[in-house]
Amino acid sequence: MKRLIPFNRPHITGHEFERIQEAIDNRHLSGNGPFTARCQTWIERTLDVPRALLTHSCTGALEMAAILIDAAPGDEIIMPSFTFVSTANAFALRGATPVFVDIRPDTLNLDERLVEAAVTPRTRAIVAVHYGGVSCDMDALGTIAGRHGLAVVEDAAQAVLARWNGRPLGSIGDLAALSFHETKNVSAGEGGALLVNSDRFLARAEIVWEKGTDRSRFYRGEVDKYSWRDLGSSYQPSEISAAFLWAQLEEADRITRARLSVWDSYHRAFEELEREGLVRRPVVPRGCDHNAHLYYLLLPNGRSRAALLAALAAQGVNAIFHYVPLHGSPAGQRFGRIAGSMRETESTSERLIRLPLWSDMTAEDVTYVAEQVIHQVRQLQRVDAIP
Repeated sequence: MKRLIPFNRPHITGHEFERIQEAIDNRHLSGNGPFTARCQTWIERTLDVPRALLTHSCTGALEMAAILIDAAPGDEIIMPSFTFVSTANAFALRGATPVFVDIRPDTLNLDERLVEAAVTPRTRAIVAVHYGGVSCDMDALGTIAGRHGLAVVEDAAQAVLARWNGRPLGSIGDLAALSFHETKNVSAGEGGALLVNSDRFLARAEIVWEKGTDRSRFYRGEVDKYSWRDLGSSYQPSEISAAFLWAQLEEADRITRARLSVWDSYHRAFEELEREGLVRRPVVPRGCDHNAHLYYLLLPNGRSRAALLAALAAQGVNAIFHYVPLHGSPAGQRFGRIAGSMRETESTSERLIRLPLWSDMTAEDVTYVAEQVIHQVRQLQRVDAIP
């Protein structure tokens, strides 16, 4: 029987209304209130970071990172092209040039073997995007950054509770950005956080977060009045958003375990298709503990990908593609440049599909999706749509 399986369904713990009511009762609804403090403390303790600043979005956190590293016209920022537009926008807004480097064929992350060749005297930072919650090679990127005096910014939007060699993602670079968007493992609808790991950014980050003022110092009684000190903007979420997020963070481990169960079921189900060369499953290298943010398959070519998406949609399975490479977009060509071949990026973008994955999927939901994928792939093979 045909079922309808959406790509994403935001998880609701059941405690969100209670937490929001508590925020209302606190009579503090603007940013930087009690729930903001709770969320920040949870992030700092759980991810082992010196400072976490809750933001209205991961985009906002990345923009803060660009301000903190003093990105400016003439600077270059190395990053993958296979990423969301916010990764590049944050630095382009400061006048810096995104320099796009190709991705690895296994993890679909920035290829650390190609990064050093892209470094120039203008390079200021490397942005490591952890695709699907699977870590970049942070040791290699850190070594390159250290050799050239560069900052490392982790775009850990998809990586809450994922690890690299035992270290939480977001705790390794000088700065990092998290996302709590509706599509992420834990959500505030919209939301994010800037993680500050380098001492040189700690004091200034709070000022940027407070619209460029030292208002937080004023509230702590450290100054007798606050004033405009630096660049900044309105990056804080409201306490309503923070209260919603707190209800999610309280159950973050359970949510992650549920997603990992779905991911593992998919991975087992598609083993035979991969062995036959019909699809390629995600690769998780040794040392990476992922968080099951997404599950993807790579098809042999763009034609087979399009055919499979259409066939799944007809059966009620809302599978979708992912990033259109930034380097080929109008803004990417205007504001950025490429460093070397983009072969893997372009091939991946044409062939990748993402399957429905959310923490409340039932075993029957997962089985239905897996069976439909297997059936439709074999149907396409019979009509030579998959070579």
